[in-house]
Amino acid sequence: MSLFHAIMLAIIEGLTEFLPVSSTGHMIIYSSLVGISSQEFTKLFTINIQFGCILSVLVLYRRRFLVEARKAVQQTPIWYSALPAGLQKATRGHVGMLDFYIKLFVAFLPAAVIGFLLNDFIDSLLENIYVVAISLLLGGFVLIYIDRLINRVDRDYDVTFPEALKIGFFQCIAMIPGVSRSAATIIGGMFQGLTRTQAAEFSFFLAVPTMAAATGYKLLKTYKMLSADDIQILLIGNAVAFVVGLLAIRGFVSFLTRYGFKVFGYYRIAVGLLLLGLLAAGVKLEVV
Repeated sequence: MSLFHAIMLAIIEGLTEFLPVSSTGHMIIYSSLVGISSQEFTKLFTINIQFGCILSVLVLYRRRFLVEARKAVQQTPIWYSALPAGLQKATRGHVGMLDFYIKLFVAFLPAAVIGFLLNDFIDSLLENIYVVAISLLLGGFVLIYIDRLINRVDRDYDVTFPEALKIGFFQCIAMIPGVSRSAATIIGGMFQGLTRTQAAEFSFFLAVPTMAAATGYKLLKTYKMLSADDIQILLIGNAVAFVVGLLAIRGFVSFLTRYGFKVFGYYRIAVGLLLLGLLAAGVKLEVV
């Protein structure tokens, strides 16, 4: 992989990871068209540069992760009351932070368990470009009509544990390539009564453990095969994904609040139709 292709993939990842348009689908399209999809390093690179996107979430929402999470609980949760007195005393003042992280863990669990159990099946889906195209297409129609399907009520309280678990199961739908992890979790959040902004932000938070697990696992399996040049390209790719991810998150939340999902829905339909058209015309597209 050339440095140019690495930077282009990192830009695509940073732009699309947090938008409901499928970063996997877009990287498949690019890597196929430029002829690098069959390279083993491409597969590692497209997963590893998610670290840059993770960092962008942690930087933008650092107060939520480190400070405001302490104040997120307005009343003592049941799980905290059940702790031994000594542990309650040791963690006093950090109840909100613990509650915040436990909810993220609860939401992360379905993807961790189902991903482990269905790993081979998920890999087989990744090898089918038609699955990507159809997922983009169908997901586009869902986004166009999502505001009509869901009646949201403004709320001033945080995500509950049952809601976090349900959003976690919605995230599992994104194991189908082309669905979009962001789209699945945002829609899942809105079905639990969250506003667009609340659902989007919880999707960003949930991306941290989910993508960290995926990238860490992949890197652990392949790091011995990396050369010095490979490591340099990975570092540059993550830096680019980090910067672009910062801009994408800020712009997405503002856009979503004002305009909703329709534009993303139409865009997904256009990309899905383009993919199907290329396949029908005999263009060979390989997955990463």
